[in-house]
Amino acid sequence: MDALSKMMDRAAAGGFLRGFSAPIGVPNARRVSHLLFADDTLIFCDADMDQLTYLKQVLQWFQIVSGLKINLGKCESFPVGDVANIDALSYVLRRKVGSLPTTYLGLPLGVSHKDTMVWNPVIERVEKGLAGWQKRYLSEGGKEVLIKSILSSMPTYYLSLLQAPVRITEKLERL
Repeated sequence: MDALSKMMDRAAAGGFLRGFSAPIGVPNARRVSHLLFADDTLIFCDADMDQLTYLKQVLQWFQIVSGLKINLGKCESFPVGDVANIDALSYVLRRKVGSLPTTYLGLPLGVSHKDTMVWNPVIERVEKGLAGWQKRYLSEGGKEVLIKSILSSMPTYYLSLLQAPVRITEKLERL
């Protein structure tokens, strides 16, 4: 995947892929054109025919150079905002077009982390875990140890990446 990252960096440095600025609105901010996680890749570019055509070429070059095949069945494009020519753009890459919000690596994309809907899976998982233990004959101390050691780790992934609204943390504490 290092080869793909270098190819994407070159395309961005050459102005062929724009990506986005991080942080947004800051002069001379770092431009992000792609993110790689193990065998998952997020690519950011404008909804522009030239950029998508170049992206297609980069992906083809990567396949030729590395000998790896990109699984197009798992590829999806997610337009952000109103994209008038989405059908023509999706045809260039021959990818299905998804819609936001969606999830990626278990986290929500395209929705505010302050939205309670984002936190429903965490709350449901904690409630489900508690329900299973309430049927067991455990002392109060035993229940407390289970809750602290197991249930507290359930929301950790979300909380390590997103700041929970106060009403969500209060609800988790009440459980």
